[in-house]
Order: sequence, then C-alpha cells, then structure tokens
Amino acid sequence: MRHIFCSMFHDVCSMTKTMFNFTKFNQKAKDIEGWLEKELGSIRTSRATPAILDGILVESYGSKLPINQVGNIASQDARTLFITPWDTDAIKEIEKAIVASNLGLSVSAVDTGVRVSFPELTSDRRTALIKVAKEKLEDARISVRKSRDEVQKEIEAGEKAGDIGEDEKFKLKAELQKLVDALNRKLGDAADRKEREISN
Repeated sequence: MRHIFCSMFHDVCSMTKTMFNFTKFNQKAKDIEGWLEKELGSIRTSRATPAILDGILVESYGSKLPINQVGNIASQDARTLFITPWDTDAIKEIEKAIVASNLGLSVSAVDTGVRVSFPELTSDRRTALIKVAKEKLEDARISVRKSRDEVQKEIEAGEKAGDIGEDEKFKLKAELQKLVDALNRKLGDAADRKEREISN
C-alpha cells in the first residue's frame, strides 16, 4: 500500500525519507575520533610531544590545573620540552606533577622553568606501548559498533511505525555502513600513525 501511495505522492514520500538523518551518529563519530586522538596522544614516544603532558594536573593556588594553563610549553629539540610557568613559584609543583605521572620522562627544574627530556624507548617498552595503542583502537571500534547498533534500532523502529519503507530501510542501513567503514578507516589510520611513531 505504501508503494502505491509513494508512486502517487512522490513528494510526500521524499519528505518522509528526509526526516531520518545521521546527525547523531556523525556527532558521536567526532567524539570517538577526538577521544582516540587524545588517548593516542598520551602514549609516550621517544619524540618530545607536548600532548603527552595534557593529562597531568599541577597544584596551583589550591586548585589542580592542566600544565598548559600554568605555563608555556615549547619544544627545544626532538627530545626535549621546556615549560616556562607564568609564575616561577609553580616550578617545583610542575616538576613534582610530571615525576608523579610515571610517564618515564626525565625532569629537571631550573630558575626559569622545567626541562622535560624524552629518553630513548627500549624494545620491550615499544612493544608494550604498541599493544596499548591497539587496545585504545579496539575500545574506539567498540564505541563505533554501539553507535551503529543504536542507529539501526532507530531505523527498524521507523519501519515498524510505518515512517520508513522496507526499501528505504535497506538504503539507510547501507548508508550507515558506509559511514561506519569510513570512520573505522580513520581510526585505523590514526592508530597506524601512532604505531609508526612508537617504532621509530
């Protein structure tokens, strides 16, 4: 009956079709990408990257603040960062917070700030970090599958309610799978880049 209705009132059916969109899934996709980027950025390599310090909080005037809110972080060379605090009284607290983070960084305080060195990774440590990166990727992919399943349920519910035809249901599911595949490729590429960073 719906097919007859659609053939007679094509414009109405088109309006019904456009009522379903993937905005919610696309937003979740961005959130998952952002989460994985942050998690991978927190995995240390031999290269000095400011992102490794993002999760470290520094005691400052009774509050705990991210390092980039208490000072400027600059790269001195490929394996060294230098943190210049806005207030030199924070130097000791910055040094203390980095040491407590157990990231395996070499830290030394000077009069003007804190020097952070990234020692060469051992072979065993590289292997362990690559494993962590792969685990983070799998966590992200699990989130993708959950988001996909939620959208599929919405599509099926729409069909049961008569808002979505059977043909449209299959088209929507195919479109959803394309979005899922593209997202998984992006996530895999990000993990591959991190693995190369760890290996080099």
